[in-house]
Amino acid sequence: MALIQLGDVTYRFVAPSLSLMGPGCSKEVGAEVKKLGATHVLLVTDKGIAKLGMIDQIKEHLEKAGLKVTAFDGVEPDPSDKNVHAGAEIYQQSGCDALVSLGGGSSHDCAKGIGVVVTSGGDIREYAGIDRLKKRLPPFVAINTTAGTGSEATRTAVITNSDNHIKMPVVDARCLPVVAINDPRLMIAMPPALTAATGMDALSHAVETYVSLSSTLLSDACAIQAIKLISRWLRPAVANGTNLEARDKMAYAAFLAGLAFTNGRVGCAHAIAHQLGRYGIPHGVLCAVLLPYVCEYNMIAAPERFAEIAAAMGEKVEGLTVMEAATKVSTAIRNLNKDIGIAPNLAELGVKEADLEVLAQSAMNDLCRTTNPRQPVTFGDMLFMIRRAMGLGLVKAVGA
Repeated sequence: MALIQLGDVTYRFVAPSLSLMGPGCSKEVGAEVKKLGATHVLLVTDKGIAKLGMIDQIKEHLEKAGLKVTAFDGVEPDPSDKNVHAGAEIYQQSGCDALVSLGGGSSHDCAKGIGVVVTSGGDIREYAGIDRLKKRLPPFVAINTTAGTGSEATRTAVITNSDNHIKMPVVDARCLPVVAINDPRLMIAMPPALTAATGMDALSHAVETYVSLSSTLLSDACAIQAIKLISRWLRPAVANGTNLEARDKMAYAAFLAGLAFTNGRVGCAHAIAHQLGRYGIPHGVLCAVLLPYVCEYNMIAAPERFAEIAAAMGEKVEGLTVMEAATKVSTAIRNLNKDIGIAPNLAELGVKEADLEVLAQSAMNDLCRTTNPRQPVTFGDMLFMIRRAMGLGLVKAVGA
């Protein structure tokens, strides 16, 4: 953890102790876990990854280093508290002393939740919120197979409450993996739709962090570079999954976006997307659809920042006023969504108009609302953004 002193304000920047990047780097997992003093690893993944054979590949690397491995492939998309407790039971019964997650954000978040339960005890629901953990997680290495969530670089685990299907962020620096591994060769198998969804998830992290009330110079540097990389390389990655250069650049982008948002935090697109998880729609798709509408709402709060984002996305902003340049962001995001096959609005994804007021009220209770650049965000504002993202007109006045 690095500390940066600016005047009388201290900023914290958290990041994994070690990050391995580039083709083939996952081969080093065994050696790195061994350095952490582990003897018996719980390998956390999902059944899809297991079917692809990646779990056998990583297990071999771990066993070659002299480590015992127990596999848990019970991770579901948007992992629930039930997934976490099932994994924690296997960890404890098997006598494990370390965690390795293999997959995308769901596997990493589930592994974090398992680590919380086996060290801090109790129910994972007790730890929803900020800095509520009692102890540090066991030695934890996260191996990415997608380029989007950035969970391998963050202090956040998002766990779904199985009773109400609402996502519960568990935010604590002790959730951060010790080692993050981004091997683009493991991402080749991602289908186009998943590549698109995860890539837009990363873009939403970077864009929302860049305009966040909690952004810092370090989160800015990570966010703006991630925006540049995604705008250049997401289309090629979707178009041809075997394009290793595109995969590599997207892996860097997602990692940078993860570093940005775990330190600078996000805004209303995420506050709303978390509530829509009950529909079973991929989180990255929800963020992609919501993002241009949230940007349009926030634009007057940070026009210079949005103008910089537009330039980073490759928009022609020379000769434009700041506000004219800022308006280019939502257009650029919509064009990117269209090119990679993301639906234009929430209605096409199956979201029901009858649910919107409940969704808006739930979003008001989400922590992400508090760092949104335009404040205060009222219930009327939240409903306005959701209705626009549905493709509907305004019913209640903004600010109501």
